[in-house]
Amino acid sequence: MKFLSLLTKNPYYNLAVEEYLFKTSDDSVIMLWQNEPTVVIGKNQNAFAELNLDYVREKGINIARRITGGGAVYHDEGNVNFSFIAKNSETNELDFKSYTEPIIEALSKIGVKAMLSGRNDILVEDRKISGNAQYNADGRVLHHGTLLFSADFSVLSEALKVDEEKILSKSIKSYRSRVANIKDFTEDSYTLEKFKELLEEFFIKKYSPEIIEAPENEEIRRLEARNSSYEWLFPERSFVSDYTVVKKKRFPFGTVKIEFFMKNEIIENAVISGDYFEIRDASDMLISMHGKTFKKIIEDISEYRIENYIYGMSAADLSELLNS
Repeated sequence: MKFLSLLTKNPYYNLAVEEYLFKTSDDSVIMLWQNEPTVVIGKNQNAFAELNLDYVREKGINIARRITGGGAVYHDEGNVNFSFIAKNSETNELDFKSYTEPIIEALSKIGVKAMLSGRNDILVEDRKISGNAQYNADGRVLHHGTLLFSADFSVLSEALKVDEEKILSKSIKSYRSRVANIKDFTEDSYTLEKFKELLEEFFIKKYSPEIIEAPENEEIRRLEARNSSYEWLFPERSFVSDYTVVKKKRFPFGTVKIEFFMKNEIIENAVISGDYFEIRDASDMLISMHGKTFKKIIEDISEYRIENYIYGMSAADLSELLNS
């Protein structure tokens, strides 16, 4: 077990270090890190649909994309992020409980009673103080999450475009009403610096890890450059087509949107996006749809094995989506 507390608040570098350790480290790693004001979108999200780009640009807020699925989150210097990197079981199951339990235990040390709720949120008194995401590949798991300690919710609510269907499905009035700062639930006047120290002390005492410094190498610099590139943040999705068929539906496991770019009645290309958690990249599945009619896709729905790509989704769900 290794422990790393990053000092930089550069989101592109921090995400590069995390990804590098996930891909190369043979040991388990715990990482604590912070970003300067940044909106971080999930791997499969469309930044144009998820963010208030005019506001984000006006305020000089960074835009970043992570390699895990899930929804958009806002980071600022009132937010602490944590990452767990470890070996994974041979199954495709996502395991949020194992990696949120230590966080919940750490919060209890300062008198904050938290619990895991839904697929990936940590709540205190029905208010969200942490969102989590997870990614499995090559026998490794990356689990990371946010901890809202003293975040600026006025910026958060303006920067993120929230899907109204998502709000209604959770029976809440607004996104801002769902979130809260950990500081609001502490009896003592903890500062963010003190809170981060508490987390560091907790992990060191619980796991007795080897304390390491951030690695520096060409691969991390390459990943950092990719993370800040326009191509990574805004993938080109302009296909020449006669028309586009768009299918979008919210399920308990997240929103799934598929765009089919058609010529006559033939699928020329397809793009999938949403705030779901992915088991593996769906590119090969989408490519297998090219050259077919939309009707043929629906008839052969079970052949696409959607359960191997999107966590929690079944062939019946895909059929429901395409027939909506």
